[in-house]
Amino acid sequence: MKSMSQASLRKVTVIYYSDLSLELLHKVHEFPQSDSGRVIISDSFREGKSIIAVCDGEVDVLNKVGDRIIADHELGSTAKGAWQN
Repeated sequence: MKSMSQASLRKVTVIYYSDLSLELLHKVHEFPQSDSGRVIISDSFREGKSIIAVCDGEVDVLNKVGDRIIADHELGSTAKGAWQN
């Protein structure tokens, strides 16, 4: 049986909410994985987070919830009409 220091590491992207904010966040990190291939996320990393997803490898998050919210004052009058319909 491998010790934690000898365990293979797996690079993942963790998508989560911070307990301090409603903003959806993500972080690329390497974690050890079990013999069955399951990533073992430490309690210290989990602290203060609600994990939504764990993705294999480094993921480029192009858009997430809240990124496209535009204040009314930033919209032109034509766009405002389209949003209100």
